[in-house]
Amino acid sequence: MGNGTSRAKAQAPLTPGVHFPMSISIQTRNSRPNDTGKRTPRAKAQATPRFRGPRLTAQKPLINPTRLASTLLLSAVALSCYVHRYTRPMSDEQRNEQQAQRQGRRRRGGRRRRPNRNGAQRTNTSNNAQRTNNSSNAQHSNNSTNNTQRNNAAQQNQKQQSNAGAQKQQRRKQTTPSVDREAIERAPYVALSVRSSGIHPSTSRLVSIDAVTFSEDGEQVEQFHVVLNSGKDPGPYHLHGLREDEIAQGKRFGEVLKRVDKLIDGRVLLVHNAPRVWGFVVSEARRAMAEAARANRQRGRQQKRRQRVGHVPQPQEIVDTLASARRRGLQFADTRVLNVAKELGLEAPPAQASVARTKLSEAETSREETLMIARMFFVQRAWQVLAVQTPDELRADKFGLQRSDVRIDATHVPREYENPGVYTPERGLVQGMEVVVAPEIAMDPDVIIEAAVREHLAYSEKLTRQTSVVVCNKRADLVGKAMHGDRKGIPLLSDEEFLQACEHVAEGKRTKD
Repeated sequence: MGNGTSRAKAQAPLTPGVHFPMSISIQTRNSRPNDTGKRTPRAKAQATPRFRGPRLTAQKPLINPTRLASTLLLSAVALSCYVHRYTRPMSDEQRNEQQAQRQGRRRRGGRRRRPNRNGAQRTNTSNNAQRTNNSSNAQHSNNSTNNTQRNNAAQQNQKQQSNAGAQKQQRRKQTTPSVDREAIERAPYVALSVRSSGIHPSTSRLVSIDAVTFSEDGEQVEQFHVVLNSGKDPGPYHLHGLREDEIAQGKRFGEVLKRVDKLIDGRVLLVHNAPRVWGFVVSEARRAMAEAARANRQRGRQQKRRQRVGHVPQPQEIVDTLASARRRGLQFADTRVLNVAKELGLEAPPAQASVARTKLSEAETSREETLMIARMFFVQRAWQVLAVQTPDELRADKFGLQRSDVRIDATHVPREYENPGVYTPERGLVQGMEVVVAPEIAMDPDVIIEAAVREHLAYSEKLTRQTSVVVCNKRADLVGKAMHGDRKGIPLLSDEEFLQACEHVAEGKRTKD
């Protein structure tokens, strides 16, 4: 740099609408000497503003006129086509053809529609009838002949809709799946035992299933065992005997549901404590079906294959070995499989925990119980004392337990009479008394419940201080409902005593509306 001042100019880029009209002039160290011949000290930078106007550049237009014209032209053509297609009068043949085309597009692009049993395709007749009525009333109000034809078409569509609804109900009634008859004749019985994370199917999940099919003579035919991983809390170890790493390697219930269906469908299902075991099977099957349906709704176009996990198993009958033992009149405090088998006179290892049993795996203990359930059934069958129910007679209560329709309906019967209090032998039963049935009875609980409802007694599953009487045949070593009732001072009646008392029920006081 030479003597004198050199100036460095800093200028911002010119942008329309934004101005930076300033340039900076800086004096360097080579400043001019003063009059005395001495150089002045280094000068500080000084900014000298210089105003300049913005630099104008050519801008591209925001809207392309050619593209705008083509877009408007295409929109006009599309609008005219729409008006010409949907506002012109159509004959019945043209309208039916148009509906068929729409249904074809809907089948190709959306959910596949399966044909009915008679080969006819399902049609959304309600929407078609409504669309036909609306279009005919709006467009051809002056033509009475066309209106009559369209009304006839609407009536025909409604008739088809009613026929489709009847066919749908008929299909629901015919819920028996296709089964292998030869395999069922070879092994008509299947014994089932389960392990779960809790006691209620509504809040707990299955962690293992063990099943064995048997012939008419009691010979083993087919065996099945699986560990399940629900992705939820597996529960305490002492309930099932499975470690968390073993459960983590298990399968989801939806992966084995078809296999379970094949084992149970059409056979006589043998279980111990049917409300709980069958309740778990039904709850898990419905969860798996719901998850598959949710995945099918959310699948994309690339994933065209639908998930078909199976259905709720449909056995021919369900035999409860625990209820059958109670029908025999046996009384026991421990209702586990091995203990009940001992009460029936069968040789069985002790049900209590021991060092020897801790060395057994879950598969071994589950198979031991499954085989014991089958042995109990064949003994009870020889005695001709069996507690048998069909799946159609059962449904889930609020805990997920599979109870009879009579039992669940009784809990929802409106109470027409006030509760007169606790039962006494002097007063007898009075309309409005609350009745609780314990499982320790020899009769079918539905017989007791039906008698109570018939005599206008209030039935309840839960024992409270408002309970008037508990039906229970056991008097010593009470457990469950009978134990709590005895602690609260609620009297106990046997099943026979209760039925005799129902013959002389006094009239109660009606509740105020």
